[in-house]
Formats: sequence, structure tokens, C-alpha cells
Amino acid sequence: MPYQPRYAAALDQGTTGTRFMIFDRQGRVVASCYEEHTQIYPRPGWVEHDPLEIWAKTRRVIAGALEEGGIPPKQIGAIGVTNQRETTVVWDPRTGEPLHNAVVWQDTRTREICQRLIADGLEETFRAKTGLPIATYFSGPKLKWLLENVPGLREKAEAGEAVFGNIDTWVIWNLTGGPEGGAHVTDVTNGSRTMLMDLHTLDWDEELLETLSIPRQMLPQIRPSSDPTLYGATRADGPLGAAVPVCGDLGDQQAALFGQACYTPGEAKNTYGTGCFMLLNTGSQPVPSNSGLLTTVAYGLPEGTTYALEGSIAVTGAAVQWLRDNLGLIRNAAETEEIAASVEDAGGVYFVPAFSGLFAPYWDMDARGVIVGLTRYVNRAHLVRATLEAICYQTRDVLEAMRANSGIHLTALKVDGGATVNDFLMQLQADVLGVPVVRPQVNETTALGAAYAAGLAVGLWSGLEELRANWGVDRVFEPQWDEARREAAYAGWKRAVERSRGWVQG
Repeated sequence: MPYQPRYAAALDQGTTGTRFMIFDRQGRVVASCYEEHTQIYPRPGWVEHDPLEIWAKTRRVIAGALEEGGIPPKQIGAIGVTNQRETTVVWDPRTGEPLHNAVVWQDTRTREICQRLIADGLEETFRAKTGLPIATYFSGPKLKWLLENVPGLREKAEAGEAVFGNIDTWVIWNLTGGPEGGAHVTDVTNGSRTMLMDLHTLDWDEELLETLSIPRQMLPQIRPSSDPTLYGATRADGPLGAAVPVCGDLGDQQAALFGQACYTPGEAKNTYGTGCFMLLNTGSQPVPSNSGLLTTVAYGLPEGTTYALEGSIAVTGAAVQWLRDNLGLIRNAAETEEIAASVEDAGGVYFVPAFSGLFAPYWDMDARGVIVGLTRYVNRAHLVRATLEAICYQTRDVLEAMRANSGIHLTALKVDGGATVNDFLMQLQADVLGVPVVRPQVNETTALGAAYAAGLAVGLWSGLEELRANWGVDRVFEPQWDEARREAAYAGWKRAVERSRGWVQG
């Protein structure tokens, strides 16, 4: 008897590492393998990854998960990919050789390019078509920088010898054959993060490509996030050792929204990772933002496209890494729960981790990190607590903007991502927001969302209602602070943010 597909799998290629997860039809994790990759900092504000290292780690985690679960590859019905968005890769499609390190979403080297575009009065043109402000965050300016600064790249691009993609495109191309017929595709969610795709037509926009001097032939084909026609299949001589359909693709935050079963307008989730990202489902039409949010694609199905408002925060979990790696204040992230709980408050300290400027809702490329309120009383525990509080206050900034923009008042916030295992942080988040925080049973909802998208495409699940039925609650954190404490603490945060703004001159 041939194996019948029992599982859907997801490759979750994140900012700090790569994970391969296999899920059963109830959405439960069957096997998982994870490896970190190197963070490269060539100059202040520059962040790069090695695409070949990422592909090597991808092969290793696929093999590791299959071995851990003892799962024959033919039992996997489909693979979905989810990825760190906006991180920009260019490579030679004939050889698979990257033509530069990947330029990571946090990277700020495109500041001057963005300032020129703004000075030329183009902000409203980009926002009206793409739903995005002009910012260093997005792929388009990064690709323009590469074309202008990598010797010979523009000539290669115009000759068809250099192609572009976000990390999803790079990984899918390699999974489906690489130089030997790999699929050069992206999905509508990743396309919506480039500053190059029109949100209404769901296609690359010729005017924007011309403005940024980007050759169209570099760009991948834009496909639905869940695609029954398949992007391609893995190769028998590839890391899975079998032909498995690759047919799901979502940027990591949209994948988390999909995995959290936020399929109804008004439902929202917040993902806690390197950064923090809150998405609010707004339905079948894009909703323009007048309060510092991004209008983005939530997911694309064959039957139609769903949109979202997003608040993107650059540095949350990365601030905890900074405490560990740069300052040596902690040995690991798990320690922060006990250390922060050892003090009643942050001792008057606020930490604004604007290492890459401020993202939503401020969009200040010239902001930089500040720690304010220091006295001799302050110790290590206060700084650790202030770092966790910064995550919560930045989330409230985004929630306030969403309320202003959509008129929707959330009754609860679904949360996911690695930091949600920290009970102290989740309770603090409920206290700062004044709404319950709901943690699901499956924490890795980003990978789950990608697996769902792929499984839907091949009929492993019948539709969104079956996926919704899989979702279950682990714990609800109810707010405990009174209104006076909540508002006083938040007012202090707002003052601290003002101290961080406009720091970079010229």
C-alpha cells in the first residue's frame, strides 16, 4: 500500500534561525527541528545574512525533523513556506550563487534613498498604491541600493543573469530545483512588503519600478498564498528525498494571523519575535491608514484576497538578545521572567529600543535607542524589567493606532511567538493594554499558518472552518492594574519615546 499523506509541513525561515515543523490534521506538532544562523553587522545600522548558510540550515532542519518524527516523506502531503519579510536576496539563476549577502529587514543603509524619495514628494504615490510609507524597512529600496552598489549587478539583471526575491522566493526556488527548474515565485503577502506591488491589482507596478529603476525581469511571479496549482515540488534528490508539493507561502506575520484562525474582520493577533507585529483582519478591501499603520495583504486564497492593518515594531525580542549578547546582563531569555518579577516596577526607568529607528506608528528613521530615568537606585533587574515593559508599551502604541484607524475596540488580543512562554511578560501585556491576552495551545502559529495554507491547497483540510475548529486556548491573562496606574505608566513611556526621536542629524 502506498503511503497516504497524513501531515502538512512548514519551513519557517526567520530572522535568527530556520525551523521545519510537521503538523497532523488537528494542527498538532508532530516533529520540529531548529537551527540559528549568523547575524552579520558590516557597519552600524547594517544587518546581513548569508543566503547559502540559510539554505544549508534549511536542508539540515528538514532532515532533522524527519528523523525526529520517524516520518516517511511521502506521508507529507504539502509544504508551506513562511519567512522573515522584506529581507532582500539577489542571485544568479544559472548557478544559484548569491550576488551579495541578504540585506535584512532591520537594515537602515537605504535611509538616503528613502529620504530622496520623500523629498521628491513621492510618499503619497507609494502609500496609495502599496499601503506602505517610504521606509528603510521594505525590499524595494534595498534592491535599488544593491543595483546601485554591487559592481555589475545592474548589467546582470538586465541580461537576465540576476533575480530578486524575499527569503520565501529564495527558499522556494531552491526547494523546487534551484538552477534546474526552480520556481521563481512569491505570494501576495510577501509582494505587499516590497513597495513595488499594487495592493489593488496584486501585480508589480510599472510606475514604481521605473521610479526605483528596477528591471521587471528580476522579479518573481506573484501567486496566491495557498495555491492548488502548486508552485512546484521538492526533488527526489533534494533534502526531503521525495517529490512533495510546495504550495503555501506567507510572510511570517500573515502566517501567524492565518495560524491563529483570524479569518473574520476585526480579529487580531500579536506575534512576539525579533520584532513585534500586530495584524488586524480588515476583510476583502484594503483600508488606508491615517495613523501610522501599514495596509497589507493578510492572505490570498484562490477565491479571493483578504487584507489587514499592521503595526510593525522593529525591536522587541532583539532587545532581550541585546541584553544577553552586547551587555551580558542575562545568560538566556528565559531568565528575564524571574529577574523582572524580582522588582515591583522598573524603578522609574524606560528603555526605548529604537536601534533601527522607530517603526509603527511613528516611522522615524532618525530615532535611536535611549534609556531614561536612571538613578543610583536602578539595578540590573530594573533594566531587564524595563526591556520587557518596552515590548508591552510598543504594542500599546500600535493598538491605540488601530483603534483610531479602524474604530474597532479589541475585546481580547491573541498572541503567539517565542516570548509568549514568558508568563510575566504576558501578564504585563494585559496590564499595559487593559484587555485580556489569549495564548493558544500551539505557540508556533507562524509555521502552523504556512502548513495550513499548503494543506488547504491539496485538500488535507476542507476549508477555513475546519482550521478554526483546530484552534484552542492555553491560557487567558486578565488585566490586574487599575486605570490610574496604566495611564500613568503609559504617559511616562510616551515621554521617553519623544527623547529618542530625531536623534540622527543630517
